[in-house]
Amino acid sequence: MGGDSAERMRFSGDVHDPSLWAATRDQALALNLRGWVMLSNADTLEIHAEGDHSDLERLAGWLQARPEARELARPGVKFEGHEQFAIRGVPAGAFVIREAQDDGHHYELWLEVDGVMRSWVLPKGPSLDPSVKRFAKQGEDHGLGENDVEGRTDRGAALIWDRGSYERRGRVAWPGALERGHAMFFLHGEKLTGGYALQRTGSRWLLIKRRDEYARPGSEVTDERPESVAGGLTLAALLGGD
Repeated sequence: MGGDSAERMRFSGDVHDPSLWAATRDQALALNLRGWVMLSNADTLEIHAEGDHSDLERLAGWLQARPEARELARPGVKFEGHEQFAIRGVPAGAFVIREAQDDGHHYELWLEVDGVMRSWVLPKGPSLDPSVKRFAKQGEDHGLGENDVEGRTDRGAALIWDRGSYERRGRVAWPGALERGHAMFFLHGEKLTGGYALQRTGSRWLLIKRRDEYARPGSEVTDERPESVAGGLTLAALLGGD
């Protein structure tokens, strides 16, 4: 927004209590600021805030006055254009990646959103290579009770290729980010860790690995790790091929 400033604040001290993260978010929202707060290491809370300069100064003063405070650093930072102020680093729900063989071989990405598992069909599965853009087609919603289901089906078999929790990232709040067609998130799985983005192009979607410390250019993780994280079998074994 025109005239807005950005600040990065690193708050050191006794920062492990999630109530402090929530209080920081609530204070930022009360000041009409946008951005995020997250625990960046053992004793540092990192805050990115955008808004009117005087309101940023009020947030800094509020942080310095907190009883948990030991030090407040304010390094320079670029404006990012956020539309919300959110807590990062807190799981937003479950994610599951399924591998299936029914009418054809494919993978499915399931993300928990508002009490259901939203799904995208991935013909080639996920990747750890940021240069690889995987085609995805939005599928039907599933109940949370289906997250652990694997085995043979009437038309083939399905297994749980990966699972875990995920964090919502990005400048736009969920589920609005999905409706706009650009949603960023961070996976904490048994095989996949790191940032990803779902980008809609027309009626199709792309699943893209973000460039971060967990990226592995050239990796073919679905070939390297074909086994189920639940039962340990491969899809071929479930189908009776092994």
